[in-house]
Amino acid sequence: MDFELPSELRQLRDSTRRFVAEALMPLEARYANEPDIPDDVRRGLQDQAKALGFWAFDLPESVGGGGIGAVGRCVVFEELARCNVPAFRAPTVFTPYLGPVLFHGDARQQAQYLMPVVRGDKRTCFALTEAEAGSDPAGMKTTAVADGGDFVINGAKIFITGADKADFVQLFARTRVDGKDQGVSCFLVDRGTPGMRLGQSFDLMSPDKPWELLFENVRVAASQVVGGVGQGWQLAREFLDAGRLSHGPKAIGRAQRALDLAIAYANTRHTFGQPLAQRQAIQWMIADSTVELHAARTLVHHAAWKAEQGLNYHLEASAVKLFADDMLVRVVDRAIQIHGGVGLSRELPLELMFRDARSRTITEGSSEMQRTIIATGVLSGRERVDRFDT
Repeated sequence: MDFELPSELRQLRDSTRRFVAEALMPLEARYANEPDIPDDVRRGLQDQAKALGFWAFDLPESVGGGGIGAVGRCVVFEELARCNVPAFRAPTVFTPYLGPVLFHGDARQQAQYLMPVVRGDKRTCFALTEAEAGSDPAGMKTTAVADGGDFVINGAKIFITGADKADFVQLFARTRVDGKDQGVSCFLVDRGTPGMRLGQSFDLMSPDKPWELLFENVRVAASQVVGGVGQGWQLAREFLDAGRLSHGPKAIGRAQRALDLAIAYANTRHTFGQPLAQRQAIQWMIADSTVELHAARTLVHHAAWKAEQGLNYHLEASAVKLFADDMLVRVVDRAIQIHGGVGLSRELPLELMFRDARSRTITEGSSEMQRTIIATGVLSGRERVDRFDT
């Protein structure tokens, strides 16, 4: 087994690290506690990324992307996550917020929806979660009822990131045709479609600000269904697996920064005539964080490798999200403890990182839900975690 990154990925990592230090970190003091950065700032940074050849680095070459696979995506996301600026928690400076669903669209859908997102001309959002169907998507209440050549959609979604700026929504709804339940389908609903509107926004403990989306007799053509009627669960699962995998490098990048801050402080802060670094309690916290970070990084790269090989990584994606997000909470908490009172202040980024870390153990599937997914798959014998499992 070769655990060393290929030279091209090391070069990409180093270039991304420079970009973060030179272009992104100077923005942190101003925007760290904002839900988003201004559109003109985002466009300027995207233009810089495009000029450097970073844009859409992880998308297939067939759609104009860089063709770097899942491992490369994790390497870049880890570097971007060191910066406490909203756009880089969902790193839309280097690649569009897209997900895999639109790649299942037909030729018209790809031309009208996929390619504009790839170019950065349009933005989208993913609407699955409901008030009574978060970790239990089988309880989905939003419906799409066939009516002639159209579907009429009614219902509501909550905690939808980016809904306020999306040009179209990837919406999941329970579908009925001729009075019969056809399962869940995915619909592309354009902004401005009559009956679709924003509801309330949610101020979270992290700076993120998701939205409620309301649908009242929203009529869309049957041609707006992605992948066929009743294929929504498979599309949603593919989206969630990719999203849960991406939680890993983002958690690692932020945890690495917290650990680096803790190490620097422990080496410079003196108490009772000695640096903190000589205290066993501090050494053990540093050691635990170092081990957990290494374990998380190895887990992430293994899952990403399986994704690149086209292997089933459903359980690994849940394992990544469970372990990496919980690890982030612990590492940032230790870093705050090592810093003492100053760690609680806004003089340092740690308090924001802790708020963000705590929210991650719930978003895109709680830690408890990931444990249930893993245990159910393993106990039933349907799935297993195995490097060579197809």
